[in-house]
Amino acid sequence: MGAERPTIDGVRASRSVDTDAFRERAREEGEALKEHVAEGTFDNVQSTIGLEHELYAVDAERGGVRRVPRSLLRCRGFERELGLHNAELTSDVQPCSEAGLAALRQGTTAKLRSLQRLAAEEGIRFVSDGTWTVGPADGSTERYLTEATHEDGLVLAINVSNAVRYHGFASVDEHRSVTGSVELPGATVATDNAGPVSLTTSIQPHLQPRRAADLPAYHDAALRVAGPLLAVAANSPFLPPTLYDEGAPTRELLLGGSHAETRVPLYEGLMNPPECEPKVAFPRDLDDAAAAVDRIVADPVVVPAKIEGGERFDDAFVHFRHKHGSYWRWVRPVFDGATEAAASARIEFRPLPGQPTLPDAIACVAAVVGLLTELADGDHPAAELPWETARANFYAAVRDGIDADLTWITATGDRTVDRDRLFADLFAAAVAGLEARGLSSEEARSRIAPLRRRAETGRTPARWKRRVAERALDTGDSPTDAVRASQRAYVRTQATTLFDGHFVDWPDGAVAADCA
Repeated sequence: MGAERPTIDGVRASRSVDTDAFRERAREEGEALKEHVAEGTFDNVQSTIGLEHELYAVDAERGGVRRVPRSLLRCRGFERELGLHNAELTSDVQPCSEAGLAALRQGTTAKLRSLQRLAAEEGIRFVSDGTWTVGPADGSTERYLTEATHEDGLVLAINVSNAVRYHGFASVDEHRSVTGSVELPGATVATDNAGPVSLTTSIQPHLQPRRAADLPAYHDAALRVAGPLLAVAANSPFLPPTLYDEGAPTRELLLGGSHAETRVPLYEGLMNPPECEPKVAFPRDLDDAAAAVDRIVADPVVVPAKIEGGERFDDAFVHFRHKHGSYWRWVRPVFDGATEAAASARIEFRPLPGQPTLPDAIACVAAVVGLLTELADGDHPAAELPWETARANFYAAVRDGIDADLTWITATGDRTVDRDRLFADLFAAAVAGLEARGLSSEEARSRIAPLRRRAETGRTPARWKRRVAERALDTGDSPTDAVRASQRAYVRTQATTLFDGHFVDWPDGAVAADCA
């Protein structure tokens, strides 16, 4: 494997780009973009939704992570992601309505079914998850994640996809992203390249309001709901066992000492340049749509490039778009469009890990749509939750998942830390927002039900994985084998429920462990 010659040449060329000139081009394009925003170019006749869904591949028999043949990524709707074991599904854009949500589920299901069918011929299965924990059959996990070649000062990861920006993160001196190591509970992950970031996979719902001027209200609403939604969606409590200190985790670490959503601190720790403001972060509120553009313009440059625009409308902002590709805030605005008529200003919601089933992922999209609509367009008091509290909620959910201490403002204006009351009000607000989008009360409640049941039962993917590991430990497995049992149980259970099931209907973790 390893980077191919065009990629190596591209990384080398990036090191010679005049960063100041690149930054100035991006600033000029940003000013022009703001004029388009003010003139209404990015306004639309209807709101729309979409979904990006990252996956990783495993060996269908043994369950260890496996590289994806490039031919599989020619399937409609898929493209490469950072790791050679990754694929990313991009949905079609749909109307923000019940029919749109149904079409989103149908479209993603059709694309992934087709990919899984072809992958099965290669002995591969794609998994929707937050992190993978069982490494490849042909080598150690640590080596797979960190192995690189070093050529003329370039760091070229062996198992990272051939893209200039992926390898440039570790090789271009200006605000080099990849740091030396990240400290996690019970583990230190050290690297000189982006490989370990490919442990993580996520889903990213997109919501486009009709008017670009409404983007800040939707952005700020997304910040208020990020913590509670992550609390019920958390799905990455473990790392591969050999990455832990002393080469293995402890029982205490597995059953509660690690983050419920390890994906977040891992990504932040590895991808934030040490000498400048964080790029992976919980962003501040926005004053207006122009401020969203200004933030991307002001963001530190990573892997600058000599770029020539093409025929697309947004190629007039090609340097700005290049910068946006490394603007990794947990909620971020997106400005693009192949034509002026198709110009889109939308919110990309990035806190959520991959979910156990596709219907669960669509439930997350529905919850994001409903909550952002109710907080941004309605009169729900949670829109006034202080930013500092919203940020504290997010990182509390990262640490403790459904057990996190969260603060919320209810529809009646009461500040509450009561978990049952918080989630009851949260999902009532999501239902109200979906009803405002034209869904019937029954349709809205049905869309939200899978997540509401998680909150009511306290049963989340992260907690399920811990339960499987606990059962394995209690029956005599080592902590290392318990992590592997959890992964086997997860992949096996997902295989029969991915397209039509819901996580809340999965067997209890202890039962799943006995069958692993």
